Amino acid sequence: MKTAICSGSFDPITLGHLDIIQRAAACFDKVWVCVSPNAEKNHQMFIPEQKLCLVRRAVADLPNVEAELWPGLLADFAVSHGAGVIVRGVRNVTDFDAEYQMALINRGLYPELETLLLPASADYQYFSSSMAREMIRYRQPLERYLPASIIPLVRDMIKKKEG
Repeated sequence: MKTAICSGSFDPITLGHLDIIQRAAACFDKVWVCVSPNAEKNHQMFIPEQKLCLVRRAVADLPNVEAELWPGLLADFAVSHGAGVIVRGVRNVTDFDAEYQMALINRGLYPELETLLLPASADYQYFSSSMAREMIRYRQPLERYLPASIIPLVRDMIKKKEG
């Protein structure tokens, strides 16, 4: 069985993320979505458990996809889940450079671990979680940015957060 990992901080999961996950799910028998904290990113809108809930809701109709929180190294997650491939989406050359460096690091840790870089679909090339957070923060329509299945949850989580 061919198993792959899609990872991210998913704060929140966007249509761009979902597109990469769906494309990976079409190529592999099993896809694990690794929801990981990102120490580089400050001012997270959602706590890890909320992110996991949103990801699980977004991928609920994909029978070969599961999601899990992981606080450690992505390469360790891949090995512990029997995955030989990490699938990452890239929107531009900046993403490519960063992902290429990470692929080399992961391959240094586990030489059998491959990284597959998927170019973003044209419709989602300019999407980012940062942009989605701004749309949420300023109460803009979210249908162009987030999976429809999570929009009610996002609104509810924000309402509860604001008290």
